[in-house]
Amino acid sequence: MPSKTWNISIDIEELDRLTKVEAQLNGRGDEPLIAAGSAHVNPADENIPAIGDELACARALQDLAHQLLHAAITDIEAHTHKPVQGLQG
Repeated sequence: MPSKTWNISIDIEELDRLTKVEAQLNGRGDEPLIAAGSAHVNPADENIPAIGDELACARALQDLAHQLLHAAITDIEAHTHKPVQGLQG
């Protein structure tokens, strides 16, 4: 079986004390999966952009993983015509 490559691109936008991330998964089909995450700096905390990047990215990847799991469950159910149990992450 030939190998496959899926690619995730991550775009990070920093706006003052807000970080927004968009993660896009390409390669699994015709349409990419697109997920988002964000992080806000508490006004009482020091603004360290790298931490906002990490947190927002983690949230976007978590959203992406949830979408991918949902797609897999939908595909399994379409194939088996039975509800999937035990995969709800």
